[in-house]
Amino acid sequence: MAIYLNNAATTWPKPPEVAEAVTAFLVEGGANLARGSASKRDLGTLDLVTTCREELASFFGGYEKGDPRYVTFTGNVTEALNLVLKGFCKPGMTVLTTSMEHNAVIRPLRRLQEERGLEVNVLPCDDEGFLRLEELEYRLGEGADLMVLSHASNVCGAVQDLEEVASLCFRNGVPLVLDAAQTGGETPLSASSLNLAALCFTGHKSLLGPPGIGGVVWRPDFAREVLPLLDGGTGSFSAEERQPLVLPDKFEAGTPNLLGVAGLLAALREVRGDAMAARRARKKDLGEMLRQELTRIPGCRIAGGGNDPERRLSVVALNVDGWDNGTLAFELAERWGIETRPGLHCAPLAHRTLGTFPGGALRLSPGVFTEERELRVCLEGLATLAKERR
Repeated sequence: MAIYLNNAATTWPKPPEVAEAVTAFLVEGGANLARGSASKRDLGTLDLVTTCREELASFFGGYEKGDPRYVTFTGNVTEALNLVLKGFCKPGMTVLTTSMEHNAVIRPLRRLQEERGLEVNVLPCDDEGFLRLEELEYRLGEGADLMVLSHASNVCGAVQDLEEVASLCFRNGVPLVLDAAQTGGETPLSASSLNLAALCFTGHKSLLGPPGIGGVVWRPDFAREVLPLLDGGTGSFSAEERQPLVLPDKFEAGTPNLLGVAGLLAALREVRGDAMAARRARKKDLGEMLRQELTRIPGCRIAGGGNDPERRLSVVALNVDGWDNGTLAFELAERWGIETRPGLHCAPLAHRTLGTFPGGALRLSPGVFTEERELRVCLEGLATLAKERR
């Protein structure tokens, strides 16, 4: 049986309740949202979507006492970030971001730079992956229109000091957009307490939901400034030829991923349970054990993450002397059945920061269902491979 250590890409396995909820919607529900005759099935879909918004608003500390209107569904966190950035940024604006960002942030900003004359300032992080806060404070003081931050690195697991970043942005009157792809479901977050302009999340990672569902938790005043990414049918205000401006309709044209909503709602209820909280704590311990044991393998070099276990996720990026990391991943898969992720992880700026560009690194990312014995097999495999090239 495969040993799955690629949870930073997508978590697996999912709780069985997720598949059950998706199947139940297909078999027993299946009605589109706000596009029927108010039958029992139509109302069931409406209740499903509204309940999921409410639970997400509660889970992520939404605004207006968790008003579900300020939760927008998207296909993933990449779509969420595109919606926010392309809907808010206007010609001549200055946007700050960091050198540890995923391409989900960098690529939309580069397009806006080319097409709208946006000024994009990439703030340096140290070689462990942490933002230099003094540089952020200086740049905010110079003037900026927006700050975009990945809460945690998908490459090395380094977690930024979000409270301090949010405080600096608030004091300087700069809206903060958070990419919570790696921390949503893993780390407690409150959009309202942090005064986030927008919290962008995905369902298929630490929230343990299905692929194809994500979203935005909005600050109400910021949402009013953002233009829709898509225009089209909403099942509401159908006499109007322009996209409605009321939420949640404003940002949700077309049929939503209702299967994803059903699965995500089931996943949220599992993630919030005591058993899953215990699994997350155990996962953190296993991640630290993995990191410590890797340092004992001759020729194994860990990239980034720092020395403070409280400031990193259970994600490890490494290289082994004498091995291309892609070949290393292949050997682990072929000989020990271990699934990992080599390469640049859609984050070339992060690898430049960590000193692993252009070759990248092999990433190991345990999940809440990973067993210690599986990590021991991986460690033995890496030790064997390291020995073969000494």
